[in-house]
Amino acid sequence: MSAYHCGFVALVGRPNVGKSTLLNRILGQKISITSRRPQTTRHRVLGIRTSPSAQTIYVDTPGLHRGARRAINRYLNRAARDALRDVDAAVLVVDGLRWTEEDDLVLESLRQAAIPVILAVNKIDRLADKSRLLPQLETLSGKYRFEQIVPLSALRGDNVDALERAVELLLPESEPYFPQDQVTDRSERFMAAELVREKLFRHLGQELPYGLTVEIERFKEEQGLTHINALIWVEQASHKPMVIGRRGALLKQVGTEARRDMEAAFGRKVFLQLWVKVKEGWADDERALHSLGYRDD
Repeated sequence: MSAYHCGFVALVGRPNVGKSTLLNRILGQKISITSRRPQTTRHRVLGIRTSPSAQTIYVDTPGLHRGARRAINRYLNRAARDALRDVDAAVLVVDGLRWTEEDDLVLESLRQAAIPVILAVNKIDRLADKSRLLPQLETLSGKYRFEQIVPLSALRGDNVDALERAVELLLPESEPYFPQDQVTDRSERFMAAELVREKLFRHLGQELPYGLTVEIERFKEEQGLTHINALIWVEQASHKPMVIGRRGALLKQVGTEARRDMEAAFGRKVFLQLWVKVKEGWADDERALHSLGYRDD
């Protein structure tokens, strides 16, 4: 009988390359929120995939980026780099044929971590000219001693199984750390806040105030119904009407979509209430960040 394998694998990359989409695809359900807005992921999230031969514990991380002048940006970079300290391997996710200075920044962090790295070349479904892929893969292979290079599409699921097999080869022999049916380490309370934030990111797009976060004030079960009160914090009073929308339409739409996702994720009815409040300068205040859940784990 062959030995069982289990270990931690960090998903790293610059912002908006598809790390969270990839994790959700691997797990077959939404664990990390996604949007087209860079730096959607703000917290490390564990995604646990258990197979007959291995348990792979993926660590989804914020995108490493330059210009970290504000406290929240420094927190995001710190969270991404700290995730590399205690993992057995990493998957560097890049955006198709694009390689930027921020990709070099991520690669330098991986060099310092001195762990095995698989390169996942994402979004190959967007390549109109597939003949450009092979030369790019050859170029990328010269940047680092990658264990393997796997072109894939996280959105469509193309070749994701090949990545999973490559990752399993790097895991140490070990019994599983988590129960077979557990898929994340995060609580329903945390997921509720993230789902509200995801809908805000998707609806506001480029108009989104960067200093926006969500805090769950109440999460309580009553007679088969989960009551959730969520506070949406913005940095400036002028941002409040942007989030609420005309006659409250945007906030209502966000609430409806978030509630539906919560009910699907939690498997029960949810009563969700949203409020928008102002906490000036929270995104550049270390103490305020800590109080809102942005803590170094």
